[in-house]
Amino acid sequence: MRQLLPGNAAARGSALGRARVRLPHALDIEETRIDAGDVESELARFHEAVASVRAEMRDLRDRLHGALAQEVGEFLDLHALLLDDPELLSGIATLIRTGLYSADYALRLQRNRIAAVFEGMDDAYLRSRIDDIDQVIGRLHAALNSRKAAVQGVSGEILVTDTVAPAELAQLQQQGVIGVVTAGGSPLSHSAILARSLHLPLVVGAAQALLKINDGDVLVIDGGSGLVVLEPNADDLRAHHTRVAEARQERRQLNRLRREPTRTLDGVDIKLWANAESRDDVTEAHALGAAGVGLYRTEFLFLGSHELPDEEAQFRAYRDAVLAMTGRTVTIRTLDLGADKADKTGLALKNEPNPALGLRGVRLSLARAGLLHTQLRAIARASGYGPVRVLVPMISGGEEMRAVRAVLDEVLASLRADGRETATDIPLGAMIEVPSAALSLPSFIDCCDFLSIGTNDLVQYLLAADRTHEALENLYSPLHPAVLRVLRDVVKVAGRHATPVTVCGEMAADPACVPLLLALGLQELSLHPATLLEVRRCIRASTHARLRAAAPALLRAHDRAGIEAWLRRHAAGTPQ
Repeated sequence: MRQLLPGNAAARGSALGRARVRLPHALDIEETRIDAGDVESELARFHEAVASVRAEMRDLRDRLHGALAQEVGEFLDLHALLLDDPELLSGIATLIRTGLYSADYALRLQRNRIAAVFEGMDDAYLRSRIDDIDQVIGRLHAALNSRKAAVQGVSGEILVTDTVAPAELAQLQQQGVIGVVTAGGSPLSHSAILARSLHLPLVVGAAQALLKINDGDVLVIDGGSGLVVLEPNADDLRAHHTRVAEARQERRQLNRLRREPTRTLDGVDIKLWANAESRDDVTEAHALGAAGVGLYRTEFLFLGSHELPDEEAQFRAYRDAVLAMTGRTVTIRTLDLGADKADKTGLALKNEPNPALGLRGVRLSLARAGLLHTQLRAIARASGYGPVRVLVPMISGGEEMRAVRAVLDEVLASLRADGRETATDIPLGAMIEVPSAALSLPSFIDCCDFLSIGTNDLVQYLLAADRTHEALENLYSPLHPAVLRVLRDVVKVAGRHATPVTVCGEMAADPACVPLLLALGLQELSLHPATLLEVRRCIRASTHARLRAAAPALLRAHDRAGIEAWLRRHAAGTPQ
């Protein structure tokens, strides 16, 4: 019988298929003992399972390309790191050897021990990492029983589950899964962001999904509205086919914008930069007509490696990105790595009590002798092949910018003394993502050749709300009066000093936010290539002067509802 199951829109797209239900992760394993003579064979079975999971994750990592290598790779690297954790492995081995438990039951016991430790932690972020433990445990349990680990899907099916990890999504899509429905989760989670990049329809927060849907049921899901239809009728099917046809037509229309200028109806040019981290990303950015690369992530060179990349390895990666853009500027962000990301090189501190506020970004680069020097040398050498800018993350004040500037000047002088070809000048910019940097910007903007506002972290720090925390979903929002006022103030300071300012992050990639950003005076956006054409279309349907004139009304909004009402009145294409 037809039923409507409400959820939250997370990734646009319409899907029709049979349900594959995956119940919440639980190791419901009965206590099983083994004979003393079977200990070695049981240990061997366990170690074979560990090796199998390592190989599976390595294979998936090797098959990732472009932005996926960054967005999914970080989670795979973290899971690989957990597989090397002696607390996990030695604990299980001890339970097998001394307790004479089967490997499956020892896995359950050790999981529960670790979970108890995590659940007792005060920090919500660290408590949430039990999900990563469960992902690894689930893979090990599946490998012990010779099943495909954790991710299950069949071509043409819609996965229905409690939550879905970012590391699963690419694998699910490769298996042919055409959509995902989760009982929990947030539209602002890493999984939702990745699903949008993959163009995989995703509905989250469908609380009744696991109660109402059974394996094999036919579903229609609309990731744009958050609606899930169980056993759809003829009207539902017609609506689905209409959405699919409209999406196909929209893609054709967007492709026509590849070579069109990013210009408002009243003739104001807006710069659209692309975020990238690989040659594939850079190639796509070039093909879409991006003004340049506004954020080239360098973490991929450090993640998943047991050794620090040397100057030559970094230089080759940066040079190739510069060459691929054929004269368009590439903005290379220095290492933005902390304890919340897998780091096998040992650079980041382990077990930091609060990684989001710890030794990360420029703090890490300045704290580790030679790290920043080597990276800036590689970037400076790449500047000999085309225009390059350097972007510094996690800046909290002028001292850090001045310290980086001193190292960059020293590097350039040294390379020129050695007869190396470099750019005459390499612009140096600060990421404005820490509130103190936004508030103290007038005191150090003279150190900055450009600015880039990292809205994801800025909103998180400004509102003291973890964007992946489901309970804080209504609090974490870029549509908060405080966020808009900080953006306005940064733009004002930058304008007084004729300093270019770009917005990067999810705000820049959301077409619905474009009128707001233009109203606040922003004229440069940096975003994932997947949404570049949608944002260009929105800009081309906007009138810049009208939006700027409406900025005072926007800034008078007292709450999120007021800002959303302003956006409805000034959405691109609304009557002038």
